[in-house]
Amino acid sequence: MYVLGLSCYYHDGGAALVRDGKLVAAAEEERFNRKKHYSGFPESAVKYCLAEAGITLDEVDHIGFYEKPLVKFDRILETILTAWPKTYVSWIKSLPIWLTQKLNLSRTIQDELNTDKDILFCQHHLSHAASAFLVSPFEEAAIITADGVGEWTTTAWGTGRGVDIDITHEIRFPHSVGLLFSAITAYLGFRVNDAEWKVMGLAPYGTAKYVDKFHEVVDIRDDGSFRLNMQYFAHTYSTKYMFNRRWEELFGRPQRPAEAELDDFHRDIAHSGQKIVEEIMVKMARHVQKETGMANLCVAGGVGLNCVANWRMLQETDFEDIYIQPASGDSGGALGTAFYIYNTVLKNPRTQVMRHGYWGPSFTDAEVIEALERNNARFEVIETEEDLLDRTAEMIEAGKVVAWFQGRLEFGPRALGARSLVADARNPKMKDIINAKVKFREAFRPFAPSILKEHAHEYFEMPEGFDAPFMLLVPKVREEKHAVLPAITHADGTGRVQTVTEEDNDRYYRLIKAFQKRTGVPVVINTSFNVRGEPIVCTPQDAYNTFLNTGIDVLVIGHCVVIDKPGAVDYDAGMKRSVALESSSLLNT
Repeated sequence: MYVLGLSCYYHDGGAALVRDGKLVAAAEEERFNRKKHYSGFPESAVKYCLAEAGITLDEVDHIGFYEKPLVKFDRILETILTAWPKTYVSWIKSLPIWLTQKLNLSRTIQDELNTDKDILFCQHHLSHAASAFLVSPFEEAAIITADGVGEWTTTAWGTGRGVDIDITHEIRFPHSVGLLFSAITAYLGFRVNDAEWKVMGLAPYGTAKYVDKFHEVVDIRDDGSFRLNMQYFAHTYSTKYMFNRRWEELFGRPQRPAEAELDDFHRDIAHSGQKIVEEIMVKMARHVQKETGMANLCVAGGVGLNCVANWRMLQETDFEDIYIQPASGDSGGALGTAFYIYNTVLKNPRTQVMRHGYWGPSFTDAEVIEALERNNARFEVIETEEDLLDRTAEMIEAGKVVAWFQGRLEFGPRALGARSLVADARNPKMKDIINAKVKFREAFRPFAPSILKEHAHEYFEMPEGFDAPFMLLVPKVREEKHAVLPAITHADGTGRVQTVTEEDNDRYYRLIKAFQKRTGVPVVINTSFNVRGEPIVCTPQDAYNTFLNTGIDVLVIGHCVVIDKPGAVDYDAGMKRSVALESSSLLNT
């Protein structure tokens, strides 16, 4: 039995294909069409999933969509009417799209797929819940979902047992922890639905100076429930603005213009806003654990990508373990609705535990060589695995930034050792080098460490044997290791860790092992193989283009090593190009 899950038309478009309860393939459309956060129909992602399974759409038994459009339209219509006439512009903009595309979404999807198969619709937050619980290692668990908004729900919690999911409590629009964090993101001059990680990255550099003012913006109860003070927000009547002038008056300064200099005020806003989100999530998790008595917690939705809050939810509650799958946001809704149909609706037993995120396309060495030769690239083919790994580890030790392109592409926003930039975490200058000459982005942006799982507890304050494969948890770096790992230790002494096992990514594991053999340190920097404003690379051509146009020193792609590149990289032009890409990609969201 094949089940195809889809997410699109609102945020990140993606597709996932399940065969007899096992995930075959999953990918975001942005990786194929190179439009970051592309929200349109995931045509290429669907084609890829079908090709990976070796089937046609005719062989798919069920097609599911990750939310219910008519319920969503009810919320939009009621919101517009409640705030009329301030919502006139929103109505004029949204009505044509709903009338032509979204109200009869079943027919729209059928037309895109050229099929008359029925389209099944799953509630947005059920898709999120299913995307975490049904592929988790837990037979039963508490579930928390939190994002901007689905149909009406913005935050929900309940339980999962076996194949059944029971969502018992919810918070509804306009009260939303995701939209609160989006308002903070916008106020700091960053792009909503893309740059929330910038707020998280900036937060450790600030203080909690504005926490009290944020408590005027949002009323937080002891059980984690909350209500936004809507006199400060604009998202009920504007499609352009998240907050209004009262917000700016409360904090004493206007919105930061994009690309303007960041100062202590912005750092303190980021820190204080992040603390408020953490407070909500920790109180909610503590309450949910007491109410359910569950030992394990599953988290999903866009807020599930807030890795600092995730770690605190585990550390400051009685939960024993936590699971967040790598595509926690809307693209993961495709995954969730596919498993919800297969497991929960059809009552088939669960057989999938999602231990890794490598569910996208891969390329053979022959395909890599063909692409490099087509570009007249000068490269060397390393015959043996041992030589490939030793050569790469040697270059990392020598201070090179290595683009590492191996195996299947990651699903979700994190590079996990398949499409990664890898460098020496011991080098205190490496963060600035990669930000300035490779990523063309803000200097404060931190980098994550990849570490051999068996050594993680030696370098981070986490239990021995603890799994953190998706870079979604932020423990403390052990104090004595700060000087060893300066390039990945945040200003507050933490690190967004990824544990690596040979079982889940054997070549990447052995690369880190080779680096450890040379240096004694089983840790490397891992950041996504892309530049600001672009999605993570997908194909060998994407990889070579990015290599040519950045300060990446070496491209290791399959068994091929590319070092030489024609001409020098214009870093100023690279920064301008990446800013332009980031701005233009807003048009696709």
